Amino acid sequence: QVQLVESGGDLVQPGRSLRLSCTASRSIGSFVAMGWYRQAPGKSRELVATVTNGGSTNYADSVKGRFTISRDIDKKAVYLQMSSLKPEDTAVYYCNARSGFSFYWGQGTQVTVSS
Repeated sequence: QVQLVESGGDLVQPGRSLRLSCTASRSIGSFVAMGWYRQAPGKSRELVATVTNGGSTNYADSVKGRFTISRDIDKKAVYLQMSSLKPEDTAVYYCNARSGFSFYWGQGTQVTVSS
């Protein structure tokens, strides 16, 4: 079993930046991929960004050019740097890890973008 713990969520004004962190309870080098998803009130959970164990990244169209996913294997962590935040980025952000056929989720961290 793997535990994923997110942190960094906050209330920020539009246009500001925020960095989310996700720390795993074990080495992340064996994960096929890790990523960030988000769920806004009344909406389905959606993919935000992923990074594979080979370092390839993928982003939702809505965040391309504004968000950057990265990982630090030594720290067992994956990050989501968010800039130029918009009110529509408001959601609970979840960290995800995939290992073979197993998927792991964190408990989520709230990001609210509002003036």
